[in-house]
Amino acid sequence: MDTVKLKINNIEIVAPKNATILEAARLADIEIPTLCYMRNISAIGACRICVVEVKGARGLTAACVFPVAEGMEVYTNNGTVVAARKRTLELILSNHRMDCLTCLRNQNCELQKMAADFGMQDIRFHTDNMKPEIEDSTLHLIRDNSKCILCRRCVAVCKNNQSVAVIGPNGRGFDTHISCAFDHNLDETACVSCGQCIAVCPTGALTERDDTEKVWAALGDPTKHVVVGVAPSIRVTLGECFGMPIGANVEGKMVAALRRIGFDGVFDIDVTADLTIVEEGAEFLKRWKSGHDLPLITSCSPGWIRFCEQYYPEFIPNLSTCKSPQQMFGAMMKTYYAKKTGIDAKDIFTVGIMPCTAKKFEIHREDEQAVPGLPDIDVALTTRELARMISRTGIFFPHLPDEGFDPAFGIASGAGLIFGASGGVMEAALRTVQELVTGTPAENLDFYEVRGIAGIKEAQYELDGRMVRAAVASGLANCRRLLERIKAGKASYDIIEMMACPGGCISGGGQPVQPAVVRNFVSLRERRAASIYTQDQNMKLRVSHENPLVQQLYDEVMDGEPGSHNAHKWLHTSYRARPKYPTVNRAR
Repeated sequence: MDTVKLKINNIEIVAPKNATILEAARLADIEIPTLCYMRNISAIGACRICVVEVKGARGLTAACVFPVAEGMEVYTNNGTVVAARKRTLELILSNHRMDCLTCLRNQNCELQKMAADFGMQDIRFHTDNMKPEIEDSTLHLIRDNSKCILCRRCVAVCKNNQSVAVIGPNGRGFDTHISCAFDHNLDETACVSCGQCIAVCPTGALTERDDTEKVWAALGDPTKHVVVGVAPSIRVTLGECFGMPIGANVEGKMVAALRRIGFDGVFDIDVTADLTIVEEGAEFLKRWKSGHDLPLITSCSPGWIRFCEQYYPEFIPNLSTCKSPQQMFGAMMKTYYAKKTGIDAKDIFTVGIMPCTAKKFEIHREDEQAVPGLPDIDVALTTRELARMISRTGIFFPHLPDEGFDPAFGIASGAGLIFGASGGVMEAALRTVQELVTGTPAENLDFYEVRGIAGIKEAQYELDGRMVRAAVASGLANCRRLLERIKAGKASYDIIEMMACPGGCISGGGQPVQPAVVRNFVSLRERRAASIYTQDQNMKLRVSHENPLVQQLYDEVMDGEPGSHNAHKWLHTSYRARPKYPTVNRAR
């Protein structure tokens, strides 16, 4: 690797030749503040917060886009630089509605922290008369442009990572604002509800629709039996909301917190992830043997499903008809669990804790009612919403003892757990399918080729003398690339895992928000995924179809085998083509 020597604040460092000043400074443990920059997604030098002084250069320059050079001398915190940043910050704040105490991002706002770091005590140009500019047409998101700082991070991630591009800058000068084309509401566009825009927003301009009050109301209703199911990835992300290390496994503390909040049943959705694999594995083998509707494409990610319905309806026949693990959990609660406990299904209130804002859309989809007239899941909360419930209850989360899930839905396999990472659904399916095909336990349960953070992964495996061609894609831009290759006849597969969010559920739009200084220099995906795979490696039960709870479900209520009448009635769903550009609310 070619390198150069330069000085930053009179400290000599060696940096890669193609590095920017921002990246080189990080090597010297010097933090240059940023607002608009996101590594590998957006580098436009627009916010001017990262300006530095380069000796010999005219004026100040944006560190996020300026390349290093041999012998360069850079100053990141002299009087000229600090004064320029403060002026820029003051101008940004002058057009920002500052209701910090009641904002969902209070104490986790990059603009708020920056104002504190620079000692901003007086904003000369600020007006106290700014009104909220709320757009709340969708089930998953609230936008308030009075808090937008025009950093364009949301625009970049929607276009570059997700290839959806339904938002962008409209107007000019002081009238510039972020919105949809022709200032339509978000529900009048082809938004897929992935929430990636929320995850990168530095302020409270974009937030998930907070549904915690619905859950508090149910918990306070003596006629309701309130149960909660937690998605696989939450246990390796929730701790970040309480200052714990990225990727820390907080499963036991999470369960303890949910009990203290007051849920009547605390269950693991990993169990229904195992159930998903058994159903999906059987579905794949049926198609693989017949050669019809291949490749089978997984259906666990509601953002991907909506993307497919809107942009690639020709692939709808390829989608697995299996409901997602969240929806299977709700279905089992209101059928099997209701029967076992003697509780009327209408009195069971089901809550899903999800990494994903698209789950808020999914619970309202058609054909998601195992019991007619009752939704499988009543409320879907994000990781962030759960964290707020824990904080409201006054729980000292890091100090909680470790507790286990309730036994009714508390035994899961490592295969169910790895659903949380890109490639996990594929690997879980392969673990089960290879044994179903050969009739003997698999010697190797680790399919490393489909793991990792690459946007598209491909692999081939031999099953009983026949090759299975597999592909994994995460991030909708990568999903689009893969589908276009298939349509062009450049690629052919038997089974594909698609996830809307880059890296899978561990990077879902409902996961903890990390500031740019972390996102730009730490791989959240790698650390969170590594924690999941470490747990899987240490589990005794690592194959979905060997889960005793899943076997019990089939024996007691699903005629002993996947694809039975009740399995299809409760665990499968249907899809339909949706218009790319709806003119009315198409959420339901």
